[in-house]
Amino acid sequence: MKLIKFIICLTVVLISSMYILIGKCIAIEPASTNIYDGIDVSSWQRDIDFNEVKNAGIELVYIKASEGRTLKDPYFEQNYTNAKANGLKVGFYHYVTARSISDADIQARFFASVIEGKEPDLKLAMDFESFGNLDIDEINDIGLYFMRKVEELTGKEMVIYSNTYNARTRFGGELVNYPLWVAQWQVSKPSDNGKWDTWAGWQYTSKGTLPGINGYVDRDKFTDAMFLNNTEPIPKPEPSPEPEPEPELPENTTTIIIKWGDTLSQLALDYNTTIEELVRLNNISNPNLIYAGDTLIVPCNGDIDNEENDEDTSNETIYIVQRGDTLSQIALSYGTTVQAIAQRNNIRNVNLIYPGQRLIIPSSDQSTNPLIYRIKWGDTLWSISRRYGVSIAYLVRLNRIPNPNLIYAGSTLRIR
Repeated sequence: MKLIKFIICLTVVLISSMYILIGKCIAIEPASTNIYDGIDVSSWQRDIDFNEVKNAGIELVYIKASEGRTLKDPYFEQNYTNAKANGLKVGFYHYVTARSISDADIQARFFASVIEGKEPDLKLAMDFESFGNLDIDEINDIGLYFMRKVEELTGKEMVIYSNTYNARTRFGGELVNYPLWVAQWQVSKPSDNGKWDTWAGWQYTSKGTLPGINGYVDRDKFTDAMFLNNTEPIPKPEPSPEPEPEPELPENTTTIIIKWGDTLSQLALDYNTTIEELVRLNNISNPNLIYAGDTLIVPCNGDIDNEENDEDTSNETIYIVQRGDTLSQIALSYGTTVQAIAQRNNIRNVNLIYPGQRLIIPSSDQSTNPLIYRIKWGDTLWSISRRYGVSIAYLVRLNRIPNPNLIYAGSTLRIR
């Protein structure tokens, strides 16, 4: 009887193992039989000799145009002009950092303004891979809005850039109707993600080398599905609607941007007030219904623009917090860390800063020294990124990590 049970258990294990192995072998196929060698570039590659790149067999190049609300890639114009001059087919991508629909609208308009007048040959691409605390529905709502808004503003078709993990676990719904430019390295074919049946583009390594480019460059395979039907110059986008003049705020109040997951009860605790006072200040009809991206009037707690600190800041930068700012964005902009800014300004809650708040940005000798972290057992890029207030994408790019899901205890990571 024991022998029979043993045989049954062994059979189950073998069948399960075979299922897992077969599942891992399933791959998605290219969207066409025509395959083109390509690369995607940004300021990371600095000056590129596109004549040498073309002679090396590269036919298509995707160029980073912009990131977030205001960051235009400093090499965008140069890359576009030189790639076109050497007969390469070009496309543009935007790195999305939006945390709300209203933010996605701003970023779509900014992207359209950066590429105005240009003549892309390839579909425009959304690179959305840094999600913060967004849930699945929020990620897809923001991504879909951005894609549709860019199409509306430019008259050009879009593709979605995503690694296989995000394609499988994060993206879905109507986003699956867009062609997929998938990133999966060190494999012979892109794995099945359960959503897309084919790939329009495949980024197969982040450590490609080519004549004309110093250092590594992303290498890609592209199909006919990446080409635009309409290659006319991108029109000038319509100006953003004029914002209504902001009403004068009651004395001793300021405004904040509501984030996903915020509730009036939690905000009342954060700002040392009551739900009733927030309802009164904002004429809220339903206290259980507030919207991410909207502004909310809150009482000042006396920490904003505090002039009581008489320390000498002559060698440091002073930054005034703007609406929608986060410490992580500010830290990245100044090449420092959330912890460095928080420590310098005695900030207890790094998720709580206020429009108008005066921040001292640590001087360069405090912020430019490399910060190295030794990976421990159980660490993930997500847990490390939360600890240091940076994004997973930032760590991946800074350390050129080929597989974000595979890091090793005992290895070191550069945090800044």
